[in-house]
Amino acid sequence: MAKNVVVLGAGMVGVSVAWHLLKRDYDVTVVDRMAPGQETSFGNAGIIQREAVRPYAFPRDLATLLRVLPNRAVDIRYRPTSVLRAAHPLLQYWHHSSENQYKKLVPEYAALIMQCLDTHDEMITSAGAASLIRKQGYLKLFRSQKALDEECSRAASDYASYGVEYEVLNKAQLATLEPHLAAPLAGAIHWKQPWTVTDPGALVQAYADDVIAKGGEIKRANLRALKQEDGQWVIETDHVRLRADQVVMAMGPWSSYWLRQQGIEVPLFTKRGYHMHYQGDANTPLNHWIMDAEVGYLLAPMRAGVRLTTGAELTTLDAPLNDRQLSAAEKVARELYPLGARVDAAPWKGGRPCMPDMKPVIGSTPNKKGLWLAFGHGHQGFTLGPVTGKLIGQMMDGEDTPIDMQPYRVDRF
Repeated sequence: MAKNVVVLGAGMVGVSVAWHLLKRDYDVTVVDRMAPGQETSFGNAGIIQREAVRPYAFPRDLATLLRVLPNRAVDIRYRPTSVLRAAHPLLQYWHHSSENQYKKLVPEYAALIMQCLDTHDEMITSAGAASLIRKQGYLKLFRSQKALDEECSRAASDYASYGVEYEVLNKAQLATLEPHLAAPLAGAIHWKQPWTVTDPGALVQAYADDVIAKGGEIKRANLRALKQEDGQWVIETDHVRLRADQVVMAMGPWSSYWLRQQGIEVPLFTKRGYHMHYQGDANTPLNHWIMDAEVGYLLAPMRAGVRLTTGAELTTLDAPLNDRQLSAAEKVARELYPLGARVDAAPWKGGRPCMPDMKPVIGSTPNKKGLWLAFGHGHQGFTLGPVTGKLIGQMMDGEDTPIDMQPYRVDRF
């Protein structure tokens, strides 16, 4: 099989694909308009989420819908015109979030999540990036006993089915771990397995540096055209024209546009997230990554300061920044923990590429020989990048994969 490959996209997924293909002696060039890890992979919560065996479903209970409808919630916001534009995939998302459909897809999603630590560990070791990693899990806080009890029930089920490790903390135990939280809390779940990353963008860059060290190339350029010509793929950019035997599309939320140019429609929609960094105080340190579960934001003690990441905003990829969701989250967060002044000049924003059945697209493209797909990871591209890279490499070499790849095919829709 031809071994010349261009990977489109230098986020966590694209860089991980390149890394694994280089291990398999492919000639690899990565193309992206931005430096590695500077788009969606830059602005996440920085957690490699081994516990996240259940993808984010569309809320179907009346109480949640009534809470979200006024568009003032911290965890979920929407822009009405964007919802109308994405009506078809959102209706599919609603369908797949029904109890029966969701039960079927969770094992398929969990099959990917369960590989995340081993696949990241291999790349972290090779890239010499261990200084960015903390292996202490993270805390999911609950304000009501009812919500905590419901999460404990799910956690027990996930431990039995998928080996998810956790500890239930009461108020006193939580206060011992995080003595500077002020809001009234019922307790927390301490997810024990996840790893946290003090600078997500730097981890992707470390992986990218390792790609270069292994002989790969990374070119910063804007993609202008992608076409087949004389049995090869031609990749035209604003700086260089490349030819490749095979192409891997790992362009996150931009993948649907470029697939449409190939005559392939995918029901991808975007959930936007925001973040801001705040000054920390040595007298009131935040010791763990903490998620305020019933409100819907996360605080993380990162290198740049305490990062606050919002929940999801249903909007288009090119919509202008709207910081009301971030401001609402900040207001609640300050009641929980003594955040300092804002550090960043402006909020960061980024789009999460989501599919209606909550599973990524991983695999070949029917009727487009040599075009491979690796996108649509929703909230978990940072977690699942190395898993995806390993699976793509196995598939490209015609090897058996450790899991059934049929659920991730692009033509499943």
